[in-house]
Amino acid sequence: MAGFPIRGGVHPDERKLTSDITIMRVPTPERLYLPLKQHIGAPAKPCRVPGEIIYKGALIARGQGNVSAHIHAPCSGYVEDIIDWPAPHPSGLPTKAMVVVNDGREIREDASVPVNPFFLRPEVIAERVAQSGIVGLGGATFPAAVKLTLGQSHRTPVLIINGCECEPYLTCDDRLMQERTHDVLDGIRILAQALNGPEVIIAIEENKPQAIDLMHKAAAPYGNIRVMPVPTRYPMGSEKQLIEFVTGREVPAGRLSADVGVMLHNAATAYAVNRAVREGKPLTSRVVTVAGEAVIRPGNYEVPVGMLISDLLAFCGLKEEPARMIMGGPMMGQAIPHAGIPVTKGCNGVLALGAAEVKRRVEHPCIRCASCVDACPMGLSPLTMASLLKRDKLDAAVEIGLKDCILCGSCSFACPSGIPLAHYFNYGKGELVSTAQQKQKDDEIKRLIQGRQIRMQRQEKEREEAMARRKAEIAARKAAQALKEAAEEPSEDSGKEVA
Repeated sequence: MAGFPIRGGVHPDERKLTSDITIMRVPTPERLYLPLKQHIGAPAKPCRVPGEIIYKGALIARGQGNVSAHIHAPCSGYVEDIIDWPAPHPSGLPTKAMVVVNDGREIREDASVPVNPFFLRPEVIAERVAQSGIVGLGGATFPAAVKLTLGQSHRTPVLIINGCECEPYLTCDDRLMQERTHDVLDGIRILAQALNGPEVIIAIEENKPQAIDLMHKAAAPYGNIRVMPVPTRYPMGSEKQLIEFVTGREVPAGRLSADVGVMLHNAATAYAVNRAVREGKPLTSRVVTVAGEAVIRPGNYEVPVGMLISDLLAFCGLKEEPARMIMGGPMMGQAIPHAGIPVTKGCNGVLALGAAEVKRRVEHPCIRCASCVDACPMGLSPLTMASLLKRDKLDAAVEIGLKDCILCGSCSFACPSGIPLAHYFNYGKGELVSTAQQKQKDDEIKRLIQGRQIRMQRQEKEREEAMARRKAEIAARKAAQALKEAAEEPSEDSGKEVA
């Protein structure tokens, strides 16, 4: 099945050396550090207190607001504390996290599961997914239940399962589709059931022939599911690019895929949905690719959420001190300052790169070759946006498409001058967020000041009215007293009569 043409893209060295290595389970360490914000949206709110005993799979933090996700205990034990811990971000700034101590007994909390998930109504499936705390496991971490609910409210006749995994090094989705084919497909069918039976297209890059063959055989009995090999080109796994290639539909700027009748979920998300709905198991672990020349035993590991990367690398072994550590892939992943960062739900890779893998590119002046323009999958002009951001012209950069940039890094990869274009755009987007937060803060302060002024005016008016009422009451009492005294005083005529 031929796809529709899309713009841009690059072909970085794949380095998928772990694609033939079987998934191995990592033992749960003594302590797990679970950030309360592992998803897009509001942070979860702790519903357990320090010292409380918990079982594996127990709800320990409840999602807040319309876009959020629950967090569950990856092991049995007890909550030790709720502390500030370095976030999975290049800054390493602290974020709230729950510390869970593992008792080693793996006692699981009982969960009720349906006899057959395909007899469930779509809204019931979405609720079970929400209760399991599942988010998009491709890296976006958008709560899966919110997507399902959105898909139910819109007419979404097409469900795309993203099995592209276009980032170099990463092979965790490939191994899931190879080793747990029927579980992944069962999760896909459950997602389709939750969306009222749309056409399902499983998109897998052509560099994964084993996964394509196995998924094709598994999907053969189902007429509404088909596997579609897609070209090996980065960033084919990006949502908008994949939707455009598979369906020919372009998602407008500022709109959602559901607005064009398409819903997209990751293959690992489908696997997690199967475990949640079929077995009642919430999202407490995920498969992570550990790779890089500094690692002794690279591979794909099933890792409990909250495990420190230092513990994971100690299990895998290190040949040397990593020159750079990345959470995710080398193109869109986050460089982390140290290994004391916990694995989160959205972490699909941990890269410990050796010195030979970290190329220190020397930045040269732009030669106006437009290679970045050709590489941009969004059809933007990276060189112009970077020039504007260098001169602090943020508004002008926004006008020519800064908000549409997906930070894929294709422009930086293609630039012969070694200009870190994506870093400028990351900075610009950060400034936009900071500006929006400051505006929200200013608006809130203004609202509070106006509210206080209104309260003060109301209170002043109430005081004046109360004072007027008191004056009126006092005057009325004085008048009544005067009338009473006047009525009690004997008149002169009555005095003479008595005399």
